[in-house]
Amino acid sequence: MQFDPFSISRLPRIYYGSGRLNEVPALAAAYGRTTLLVTGKQSFCATPRWQSFTNSLESRSIRWLHFTVSGEPSPMLVDEAVNQFRGEAIDVVIAIGGGSVLDAAKAIAGLLPHGNSVMDHLEGVGRNIPFHGPSTPFIAVPTTAGTGSEATKNSVLSVAGRDGFKKSFRDECLIPEYAVIDPDLLASCPRELVAADGMDAFTQLLESYVSLKANPFIDALAWSGMLAVKEGLFAAWEGSEPAASHGRGAMAYAALLSGITLAQVGLGSVHGLASPLGAYFPIPHGVVCGTLVAAATEINIKAMQEREPDNKALAKYAQVGRLLADNSEMDDATARSSLIALLGGWSEKLQLPRINNYGITADDFPLIVANSRGSSMQTNPIVLTDAEIHAILVQRL
Repeated sequence: MQFDPFSISRLPRIYYGSGRLNEVPALAAAYGRTTLLVTGKQSFCATPRWQSFTNSLESRSIRWLHFTVSGEPSPMLVDEAVNQFRGEAIDVVIAIGGGSVLDAAKAIAGLLPHGNSVMDHLEGVGRNIPFHGPSTPFIAVPTTAGTGSEATKNSVLSVAGRDGFKKSFRDECLIPEYAVIDPDLLASCPRELVAADGMDAFTQLLESYVSLKANPFIDALAWSGMLAVKEGLFAAWEGSEPAASHGRGAMAYAALLSGITLAQVGLGSVHGLASPLGAYFPIPHGVVCGTLVAAATEINIKAMQEREPDNKALAKYAQVGRLLADNSEMDDATARSSLIALLGGWSEKLQLPRINNYGITADDFPLIVANSRGSSMQTNPIVLTDAEIHAILVQRL
């Protein structure tokens, strides 16, 4: 093992385990008496936990205000919330929801003390004004197991359509104070969401593991997360108790680790493509990851074999192939082929749709490829040609 220099940026304080949602009101009380709750419209508010949670806040004399997020958050949504709640002296923001809810709340918390537009700071499309904080204290409570947003410093915001974008507001000030991971909150997730989010988490772990910036510290976390996905994804998806409960615990853990790893070392070609695909078409992020990961892995491996046969990511892909196949005796070539086949099999078993289901045609590929070289593509283990990126899309049309 090689120990080159590396650095790890700040992480949230992590609370993991069944029932830990119940500890959030006490954590919030340490910051003051007014909290902004950011949730989805139904995922948490429509459950009995909502009344119990708000009652617990009130029992601690905490005044709470509520903002809901529907769909992927936009800069306009963030600005609306900041304008609405700026004068309310918010002491702490609590987000309880999926990745979109957490991303929106992260940006809202960052801008509440300042009141300016998030477009001042949004990468690539904003006004390029540096963000120096401070941020309102932020507690992240995920109700899905996919994005790992509870452990990252970036808020992904998008504007849909052919002139749209999907970009990040990113700063260490935005890292949550607490990430509270309660696997019980995943119980209400529909199967299609478990599938897409699970493949998102796995893709983030795999891309982090083979990233150009990978290091032994992050490798260990990514490996642990991939092992958890192997153990938990299909148990959670199939939904048969008690195995499903164990699976949800494994996937909540895996998603958390995927957020930590991506925040430290970046991602790869799947997420490079996810940015334009998610901006220009109504395709959920998890579906992008689940439907493209096998093809992207195959193209990466082929490109390295042709141009960089000594690339250390080739050996790493083989290691993952042996892990998922439960066969430590496989030679590297066989293990890599097994990995590609297994990931393709996962996508089919989980019924992840092809990209043409979202109105994408071959005529759209030049636009997608041209806008795929953002920050995620910069840490792909090899620089792919436009033709190679195009080939990933062709496989899943």
